[in-house]
Amino acid sequence: MKSDNYQGALQKPLGSGFTAKSTSAEVIKGIDLTGKIAIVTGGNTGIGLETTKTLASAGATVIVLARNLEKSKANLKGIMNIEMEEVDMMSPASIDNFAEKFISSRRPLHLLINNAGIMWVPLQRDERGIESQLATNYLGQFHLTAKLWPALKKANGARVVNVSSLGHHNSSFNFEDPNFEKRNYETLEAYGQSKTASNLFALELDNRAKDFKVRAYSLHPGSIGGTELGRNADQEQWKKLGFLDENGNMRPEIIASLKTIPQGAATTIFAATSPLLNLIGGVYLEDNDIAALLSTDPSIPTEAKLHQSGVQQYSLEENSARHLWDLSEEMTGVKFNIN
Repeated sequence: MKSDNYQGALQKPLGSGFTAKSTSAEVIKGIDLTGKIAIVTGGNTGIGLETTKTLASAGATVIVLARNLEKSKANLKGIMNIEMEEVDMMSPASIDNFAEKFISSRRPLHLLINNAGIMWVPLQRDERGIESQLATNYLGQFHLTAKLWPALKKANGARVVNVSSLGHHNSSFNFEDPNFEKRNYETLEAYGQSKTASNLFALELDNRAKDFKVRAYSLHPGSIGGTELGRNADQEQWKKLGFLDENGNMRPEIIASLKTIPQGAATTIFAATSPLLNLIGGVYLEDNDIAALLSTDPSIPTEAKLHQSGVQQYSLEENSARHLWDLSEEMTGVKFNIN
């Protein structure tokens, strides 16, 4: 049996018994995380907050990384087993400072949940000149994971979970111009590229790290009401995704298919804890199971819409995954040697 997911070789649903309607509490039922340490980026709002609560309720010590520590303290008030650190995923120095502090504590890291992300932003660049969605949604994941590698290895059984998106359907990774220096900027294309990169990273990380008992996954949480992710979107962008009709009204089928926040966090919890995944990694998940691999037939539309599902093969392509790893080291200046 093939042991890696290059080209989507392992993208076959398991029949987990869970559905799109399953909640994070249902997925975690019967799982004991006492003594385990988890890090959740962006774990103070939306599905990140629900992920934090769920992991902590199962006994894990959860370290929440957030840009706004005061907001984090308010949102996490009263939750047991929580630590908080101020980290900006678009700031290399901020990531380095936290990682050095954690590594110096000599604690193992059992779960790294790369949840933080931005969407629908205008063209912005970080201090390195990197486009902001690529910097936040992907390169921050790569940088943090690389710096925390010794602690992941020390756990003797760890998982890295990248919260990706159906939005990866909007774009493959553009190796010729990842920072939109030679082409017109389109915010959903930039978002899609960053999420394809997140998928490719989980694929390659799993293949390189599994001999050290570290497995990696990427996932689509679903389209969810009540989060902050859509705060920068205008009506035309919502229409483009098929959420609104020509009059600007939310389509009834869209309203019916939106997930609650506990349902949206469920696939993250499934990726982090399900025993069904003990012997498999590098896969893209949705609705609490392994997603189906989409056809590469160019006549079949691939633009991301709320009612669509599945994973694009270009986000699981072997050469792209290896190339992206090298490019990520170059763009971040962080060497990620797995040994």
